[in-house]
Amino acid sequence: MINNPFKSFWMAGYECADQVNAFGYRVDLLSATGHLSMLESDYRDLAAFSIRTVREGLRWSQVEHQPYQYNWNNVTCMIRQGRRLGIQQVWDICHFGFPDDLTPLHPMFARRFATFCRAFVLHYRSIEPDAVLIVTPINEVSFLSWLGGDVRGTVPFCTRQGWEVKYALMRACIEAVYAMREVDPGILILTTEPIVNIVAPENPTEEQLANAALMNQQQYQSIDMLRGEKCPELGGSPHLADMLGFNYYHNNQWVAVEETFLPWTNYPPDPRWRPLSSLFEDAWQRYQLPMVLSETSHPGIDRPEWILSIGEQVQTILRKSIPLWGVCIYPVIDRPDWDNLNKWHHSGLWDLKQDGNNPPIRLLYEPYAQALRKVQSEVML
Repeated sequence: MINNPFKSFWMAGYECADQVNAFGYRVDLLSATGHLSMLESDYRDLAAFSIRTVREGLRWSQVEHQPYQYNWNNVTCMIRQGRRLGIQQVWDICHFGFPDDLTPLHPMFARRFATFCRAFVLHYRSIEPDAVLIVTPINEVSFLSWLGGDVRGTVPFCTRQGWEVKYALMRACIEAVYAMREVDPGILILTTEPIVNIVAPENPTEEQLANAALMNQQQYQSIDMLRGEKCPELGGSPHLADMLGFNYYHNNQWVAVEETFLPWTNYPPDPRWRPLSSLFEDAWQRYQLPMVLSETSHPGIDRPEWILSIGEQVQTILRKSIPLWGVCIYPVIDRPDWDNLNKWHHSGLWDLKQDGNNPPIRLLYEPYAQALRKVQSEVML
């Protein structure tokens, strides 16, 4: 097992989605939130919470406007700002968005992506020759393949092709890891996938129970493909994943077929609800790899209660001697909805207030901040 490479246990994530949304419009949430223009102050604000590790995104659609031609200007500024302020950046290379001329089902998708990833590593090393480089090649393959392959929520706007999209994304991901390690053998790969609990309806039939069990196993398909345990023809290997990131929100547990969510407060108690610690224990038993809670947050006034409950589960995970290496508050500043950019989720540690043509003003949501500080005092690593 590798040594823990993170500068801080508590991490911050900045929403960097750049996909084409359900209405065919390109989103750019790094710009919409003002993070690009307020990078220095956003990073300085983290000091109050002793956060020195962040998740950032390249925005593939913005860097590669023409095939194999890259504009690294914004990425360069981000790398240099992080170095100047002592902030460790974990990079999402593809966070849902692709260049305008590509979809995962395009015959050149894997080659284009692998070439892009290789070019990024070379560019990064030209600025930071010695720093630990941690990357997530493609964020949430499971979710992205469902969104674009089954429910027409983004490119390629398909239905009933989720498996085909997932297969294509994982082909690209695997080729990309090999391409990056060719030029930087020491690069570390962090996967990020939803961790879920899918249950059968009440008073289920044997078929419903079996279906729910199958769906729970399918949440690991992307990781299994990367590790070569599924679809070995893609060239996956256990050595291609160094750490497993799992994203967890209030709607990560639901009833199969009905698609109704189990209430996270679990009141009145629902025996089908599973604590987060037990889901992480399943993943640990399956893979024996260090893990990160790579995304978690809650919208609205329940933010404090959510992070307090997460803190309890984190302590339980650590008591079980499971190597949990970090928790990422995602998003750390608020984000708009992909399909309605005028609707804000109010899910960040900082809310955002529009200020004319200027970047949005950051407003610390104090109840959330107090709850986070309490949790941090109890989980000191």
